[in-house]
Amino acid sequence: MSEEQYLAAYDPRAYPAVAVTVDVVTLTIREGALHLLLVRRAEQPYADFWALPGGFVRPAEDLDAAAGRELAEETGLGGEDLHRVHLEQLASYGTPGRDPRMRVVSIAYLAFAPDLPEPSAGTDAGEAEWLPLAALPSRRLAFDHERIVADGLERARAKLEYTPLATRFLGEEFTIADLRAVYETVWGHPLHAGNFHRKVLSVPGLVESTGATTEHGGPRGGPRARLYRAGDARLLHPALLRPATEETAR
Repeated sequence: MSEEQYLAAYDPRAYPAVAVTVDVVTLTIREGALHLLLVRRAEQPYADFWALPGGFVRPAEDLDAAAGRELAEETGLGGEDLHRVHLEQLASYGTPGRDPRMRVVSIAYLAFAPDLPEPSAGTDAGEAEWLPLAALPSRRLAFDHERIVADGLERARAKLEYTPLATRFLGEEFTIADLRAVYETVWGHPLHAGNFHRKVLSVPGLVESTGATTEHGGPRGGPRARLYRAGDARLLHPALLRPATEETAR
């Protein structure tokens, strides 16, 4: 039997229907705290529960494109603005019964960027908000999104150890103190300023000097701080380990 004959005789209805969705764990730093983008569901199932931005993948749509579309719908970002958002595939979730409607497999994504705008709820959401991570226990999450959020947060924390993605939370120019604040916020641990400064400058390609300084000195009248930009490193060697990871490695 040729491929053409096989496809002509093939009946997809002979197999159980399985739908594919995308869900996006979107993180940003606002007012010095890590925030997560959530939407309140306006429709069943899980009406009035909070959930990650997401939805069904369209028949002719690539997975990455579907994740970008859902993110754009909830953040108002579009076109060139989406290029400044780091977006990567996180994991797949397909436990039977995770969605009461039918068998649904979700491909989850992790996204983060600086200065993301106020969200605007999509067509199937009652409202959308940036929620501080510290307030997450106050929200009832739909489906298995609590697990997905936990996995996304751990991925983000780990990525900051061995990749330069912390710089994606910042603008084009930043100080080492600005970078340290990102690590402290995402990891949830205070860091020794001097030690962090030495470690960052010892990692090849993590940052590079712009040759400029801040316009003003520190809050106590100290010298102006040097400005840096993201370097060309893709992996950090040596890695910048979380305090908890450092203790385990000893």
